[in-house]
Amino acid sequence: VQLQASGGGLVQAGGSLRLSCAASTYSLYAVGWFRQAPGKGREFVASISWSGRNPYYADSVKGRFAISRDNTENTIILQMNSLTPEDTAVYYCAANRRSGAYHYWGQGTLITVSS
Repeated sequence: VQLQASGGGLVQAGGSLRLSCAASTYSLYAVGWFRQAPGKGREFVASISWSGRNPYYADSVKGRFAISRDNTENTIILQMNSLTPEDTAVYYCAANRRSGAYHYWGQGTLITVSS
């Protein structure tokens, strides 16, 4: 399974960005987004089942981020709104083929939010 993340960049506080995670296979169970800020550990951001149901969010992004599946592109989208400098991090998408740990990881994409 290969995951290709894209969409990172520099944005001002209050702005929006859209991340994409393209999967090389249709046979997945769930996809999640994680992030790692400078000097901090990796933390969960959001997840969704491969069918596009059951979105789940970390409290820190609830109401600002939205995760969805683009069926036509075999891609998971993370729409990020009302960004703050605290959202600055390298964002990773990950997937699994059954409930539990994520075994497949994409490369990270850097998001920098300026104040």
